[in-house]
Formats: sequence, structure tokens, C-alpha cells
Amino acid sequence: MTAALRAKTGVSRAHDYLELTKPKVVALLVLTAWVGMMLAVPGLPDLATVLVATVGIGLLSAAAAAMNHVVDQRIDAQMARTYSRPMAKGRINTRQASSFAFALALSGFVILYSLVNALTAWLTLASLFGYAVVYTMFLKRATPQNIVIGGLAGAMPPLLGWTAVTGDIHGHALLLVMIIFAWTPPHFWALAIHRRDDYAKVNMPMLPVTHGIEFTKSVICLYTVLLFIVCLMPYLVGMSGAIYLLGSALLNLRFMQYAWKLKFNPDAGTAMATFKFSIVHLMVLFLLLLVDHYFKVSPIYVP
Repeated sequence: MTAALRAKTGVSRAHDYLELTKPKVVALLVLTAWVGMMLAVPGLPDLATVLVATVGIGLLSAAAAAMNHVVDQRIDAQMARTYSRPMAKGRINTRQASSFAFALALSGFVILYSLVNALTAWLTLASLFGYAVVYTMFLKRATPQNIVIGGLAGAMPPLLGWTAVTGDIHGHALLLVMIIFAWTPPHFWALAIHRRDDYAKVNMPMLPVTHGIEFTKSVICLYTVLLFIVCLMPYLVGMSGAIYLLGSALLNLRFMQYAWKLKFNPDAGTAMATFKFSIVHLMVLFLLLLVDHYFKVSPIYVP
């Protein structure tokens, strides 16, 4: 094997391992954790803590993603969305992926426990267990409410970021968890509608499979209304100001508009467009929280 071929093979293998970590998903989780760190204190948190906590939370999130690949490799090979994943194609075997996931999890836990605090380490490990074991191994295959119940694990990063900086659990951090918890079902069910036949083929009890697409569209509409209400909470409790209130309202109205179109006037791409917008929605929402935190504008009251 030539040096060039060995280098190409090494790059391909590295890319496969990177794909196991679901880097785009982990990046969004880490963003919400990072915002949680920023919101936890009035000024800037200790930057060394922020850096170390980001690495630790990111490693454990990546480990959970890799474990998801291990558990789902059989069904991944049968679904159009996932058939080209490294394990589904046999480019990485179960032992390699499991060892990789364990190394990531151990590294992340040790970093958080030794350099941040024990509370954050154990909460992050619990989130990994909730996603990789409770959701992926059991709920995902047991109930159409899988993403509702299991979504709590994916909603934890803002709390993890908050505890990394403060060492305790605060009600404001739990509000951030509630936002992601309410956001997750309409986000995921839009994708599930788009990939309904895939899930049916592997007997996965996703809501569009068990209750039908029209019912799922109705529930998405209801959840976007619930999300709008939950997103008001940071403002109502004085956690955020007018910048967040206005931006959040516009974002949630737009999400509701997508849900309305999906229910009453869809075309072939509406479900996927709704799914893609939901990602932008969450990212911009948390960035609005960050901007509002440092540039808070008090509401103007007219007597």
C-alpha cells in the first residue's frame, strides 16, 4: 500500500469515526449547554471552566451518539436515511464502535468530574444513559410517545452548562430544559412524517406509523402552541427582556406557520422544510437568550 493510499484510508476511517459522533447534533447540544453557562452568571463565567465543561459535555454527547449507532445498526441498514452510516455499511464493527463510545464517555466523565464538578459529571452521564439506553434501546421500540419521554435526555445540556458554572440546579436552567423538551416532539415528528415509510418498514412505532400522518400533523400544531407558551416563561419570570420576547415571538409564530402549512396546505417538501426550520429555530432562540442576557432592554410601559 502506497503512502498516499494509506493516508486516504486513514482519512476515510477518521471520517467514519467522526460520523459516529453525529457532529451536527452534538454541535447543537453543545451550543445550548454553552448558552446555559453564559446565562448562569451576571457577567462572564470563568473561561477555563467554560472550555473544559464544553469539552466534557461534548465528549459524553458524542459517546451517546456512537452508542446509538451501535444499537441501531440493524435498522439503520434498512432505512434510506441511514443505510450509508459506517456501521450499517460494515466499515466499523460493533467492537470498534463500542470501544470508541466507551473511550469518549470515560474521557468526558473524568474531565467533568475532576476539572468541573461531580454534579455536572453525574448529570451528563445520566443524560447519556437516558438517550443511549432508555430511549434508544427501549422507548424507541416500545411506544409512539418515545420521543416525548426520551426527549428529556436531549433537553438536558442547558442545565449541564448551568451546573458546570454554578455547581447547583436553578429554576431558570430548568426553564431552558422545558423549552427544548417542548421543542423536540414537533421537531422530530416533522422528520418522522417525511420518513414515515422508512419507520414502518423496520416496525418502529413512530407516531405517523401508529396513529397516521394527519393525526401527527395535528399534534405538531398543538405542540408549537405549547412551545410558544413555554418560550414566554423566561420573560415572565424576569430571566430575559424585550429582545428575547420579540425574537422568541417571531420565531414561534414562524414555527406555527410551518405547522399550519404542514397540516392544511402541504406539498412534498413541507415536512422536511418544517424539520429544517425547527433546527434554525432552536439555534436562534438560544442565541437570542444570550444576546438578551448581555444587552437586556427593559420593556416600556405606557401609563
